[in-house]
Amino acid sequence: MRLNDIIDRIKLPFRKEKELFSSLREIIGFYPHNIEYYKVALTHKSTGAKNDKGRPLHNERLEFLGDAVLDAVVGHIVFSHFSAKREGFLTNTRSKLVSRESLGKIAQEMGLTELIHSSGQQRSHNSYMAGNAFEALVGAIYLDQGYDAVMRFMKKRILAQMVNIDKVAYKEVNFKSKLLEWTQKNRVRMDFKMQKESVDEKGSPVFGFVVMVEGIEGGKGKGYSKKEAQQEASKETLQRLRREPQFIDAIFQAKSERTKMEEEPTMAAPDLEKEQEFIITSPDSSKEGEERGHTKSTKKLENMESDRTSPVETSVEVDDFDLSDISHLKPDLSREEIIAAAEAAAFADE
Repeated sequence: MRLNDIIDRIKLPFRKEKELFSSLREIIGFYPHNIEYYKVALTHKSTGAKNDKGRPLHNERLEFLGDAVLDAVVGHIVFSHFSAKREGFLTNTRSKLVSRESLGKIAQEMGLTELIHSSGQQRSHNSYMAGNAFEALVGAIYLDQGYDAVMRFMKKRILAQMVNIDKVAYKEVNFKSKLLEWTQKNRVRMDFKMQKESVDEKGSPVFGFVVMVEGIEGGKGKGYSKKEAQQEASKETLQRLRREPQFIDAIFQAKSERTKMEEEPTMAAPDLEKEQEFIITSPDSSKEGEERGHTKSTKKLENMESDRTSPVETSVEVDDFDLSDISHLKPDLSREEIIAAAEAAAFADE
């Protein structure tokens, strides 16, 4: 045990806020020197608290500082731990470790969320409150005891006890696969459009992709490989699908327009040219052609009139979310039967 910890433990019975000191000791692994930093770090702006000068008192400024310090500390740790890895790998690993979702889970596991002061409504609706408080806590540690204290906290308390840095680094979420699954389930078109290639300051090629969903621009991504760039673009697209209802509405509106354009001629007749030869008739058509068409249609006319569920006469309502109930002409009909049925429908309209 460090000398400062021994001194702080001796002082503990004489402190006014013994419970908060003890709780923080359990969370960060050492006793705070200036408790005020930590009290601010645990105060959400929804409380409306103000300092002696009447200014708002909350953790957003400490969150800003903690975010910057955390990037430096975790970047230092990742750099040392993976000595042979390239910049892209290191950046990706650091991003996973300091993501708001990761920090939020860590904050919950270590009991930090129980110390946050906020309005009840904000606590139940703000999914990032825990992660923000963790960043503010790092900012408080930095102001209270310096960079080395933050490094010890992240190494000994977080990475040694709560997070396996190797598992985080090599665990890859296949965002592209998840996006493909979503598009196939909802039967929408999706493709990756490659943007202009570029190079970084070291001359390494950088690839850029944008996801197009039903012709609508989705997320964009860059990377040192096409796979990495498509993964980033897929991730951003999935995030937009989760957070932007208007983005989803635009996609299914575009899909609806596309399916209408594609399915109307298909429902009318699979063979478009032959269909027009018999349906689109003019008063000047030859008598021989009319008699030939009339002879063929007579054979099927009786059946067409009795069967009101004919594929030609049935109206189809396009479902924006499910194309499974879009009807087509029956596959067991021959080409001649299809043409005859179409002719009969045309004469019936007259």
